[in-house]
Amino acid sequence: MTGPRRRNSARRGSPSQFGPGAELAGTVAIVGFPNVGKSTLVNRLTATRTAVVHETPGVTRDRKELLCEWSGTHFRLIDTGGVDRADTGPFGKQVATQAREAVSEADLVLMVVDAQVGITPGDEELAEILRSSRRPVLVLANKLDDPRRDLEALEFHRLGLGDPIPISAIHGHGTGDLLDEIVGRLPGRAERPVGEEAIKVAILGRPNVGKSSLLNALLGRDRVIVSEVPGTTRDAIDTVLRRDETTFVLVDTAGLRRRRRQRQGIEYYSELRALEAAKRADIALVLVDASQGVVDQDLAVADVARKAQCATVVVLSKWDVTEVRIEDVRPEIATRLRQRPPLIAVSATTGRGLERLLDLLEDLFARYAGRIATAELNRALQELREARQPPGRRGRRLNLLYGTQVSSRPPRFRLFVNDRRLVTRDYGYWVENELRARFGLEGVPVSIDFVTSE
Repeated sequence: MTGPRRRNSARRGSPSQFGPGAELAGTVAIVGFPNVGKSTLVNRLTATRTAVVHETPGVTRDRKELLCEWSGTHFRLIDTGGVDRADTGPFGKQVATQAREAVSEADLVLMVVDAQVGITPGDEELAEILRSSRRPVLVLANKLDDPRRDLEALEFHRLGLGDPIPISAIHGHGTGDLLDEIVGRLPGRAERPVGEEAIKVAILGRPNVGKSSLLNALLGRDRVIVSEVPGTTRDAIDTVLRRDETTFVLVDTAGLRRRRRQRQGIEYYSELRALEAAKRADIALVLVDASQGVVDQDLAVADVARKAQCATVVVLSKWDVTEVRIEDVRPEIATRLRQRPPLIAVSATTGRGLERLLDLLEDLFARYAGRIATAELNRALQELREARQPPGRRGRRLNLLYGTQVSSRPPRFRLFVNDRRLVTRDYGYWVENELRARFGLEGVPVSIDFVTSE
């Protein structure tokens, strides 16, 4: 075999730029032994830094789905954890199960191997699994950073999965040719990804409060790894849930700890992904371990959701193993959280409250994304003028003139006043809370701009 012409990737668009009408040509799963560069390749092909990459083997545990585009063709890319049958750790078996499920869902499998190491017993075991799966497979000899070393990829013919493709995920060498090969092998099904109408829900909480268990319970299957070991989830995992005519994108995240500035390595990047997931979500589920009640760290997580401008629902998880009453928690949530979020109790084990939770998410999203008619808003402002004497200074008193909603998702209002310098902090909060109560915006972030009318 002569050294192939190596075409580097030149990205044309990223997943975030896909329009709601883009059609997916198929699904591609990336598998391999731990630490061969799978997540680095995912980031290269999608032109993102979505997958957590670290020199420690076994960083990726769950399977993570992303959208990829090449030459106008869109497809789904599934990153998986490293498959090692010899792994006797707490997650080895579950990681392998997640990878096998990804292979079963895929139209094409990319097996990544470390060309610097050569064929390992783990590569041979995985190749045997892929041959029995009867899925099309491309073997990618990774870490060939110098094109003059391409012939070293020949060794991997022994895996019996066809001609290996030499690449460098970290530098991009050969990934353009790889994308050409992927696009040419996909079936081209007219599958539509989720659009802007989908409700994006981030599942947030401190470690080990039941986030992954809740996700699996909502889906009715073990989509992510669940363990009693804190910090099991390391990445932000997007999963689509369709319920009647409504589409949810559920995002499981790593546990948020206190003193995040001191985090390093994998833990730092995992929490960074969780914060990014909150920023792109419409609604945040703030999970509280009902067996422990509300602690300060739960309130800190809720504050993360508030700063990310998410609508918020406080979820009391593990309701089947607690004696805490919801009436004991509600007053503290109402007084300590500015958005006055709704509160619901669920049990991932028994299924209690799950349907009510999805109903609540639909209702909350409608208010988060809805618009209030200008006439209705100004009637409310008239009532506010009569309900409380506005602040004043030097003989001049604030006057609420009129207002309008300027945007949604989340709602933002522009209220015109005679002099915005007269607006005090307390009065601004009072107006916000009154609008929230009058228009059913509990749990919804409300932004108000006070503008001097000219």
